[in-house]
Amino acid sequence: MKVSYEKLISEVEGLERMSREHISERKARRAVIPVVYGGEFGPDIARVLQYHNLKDSDVIRIHSAREYMVYMIGFIAGFPYLGEVDDEIATPRLESPRIRVPEGSVGIAEKQTGIYPREAPGGWQIIGRTPLKLFDPSWRPPALLQPGDTVKFKPISIDEFWQIRAAVSKGNYDQFTLE
Repeated sequence: MKVSYEKLISEVEGLERMSREHISERKARRAVIPVVYGGEFGPDIARVLQYHNLKDSDVIRIHSAREYMVYMIGFIAGFPYLGEVDDEIATPRLESPRIRVPEGSVGIAEKQTGIYPREAPGGWQIIGRTPLKLFDPSWRPPALLQPGDTVKFKPISIDEFWQIRAAVSKGNYDQFTLE
């Protein structure tokens, strides 16, 4: 099927208008995201502690103390760029990125924090992991978080992680708040 340049431009402009209208009509939401910090779920937390000369619980306390705005979704489908982290924990990316970062990993790169919605390569400092699913192409919209939403991280235990993961695998998202 051939389409004229003018028709193509008209279609793209129409989609652009619809997108702007959708964003302006959409009400920002607040999500509470459960996270297990450190250990096997946060292999870089020690690096963040050392970089800033902090104690074990400091990174968790500082990271989970504030609310973060979702600036954009990108890099991979559903990846929320959140900011800004406190200067006390802002840490450079890894010198050499990992080939595989597990789904749900929560990381820090400079002044931003983010959540890997699926396994992917990446160079962020991984400090924890959430049991929540952040992206599913069958959802409308497919990403759990959207630009303008706010996120509050809630520290949880490993047992809670597995309980929530089991509930989420059955489609039950009552374990967290999305207002």
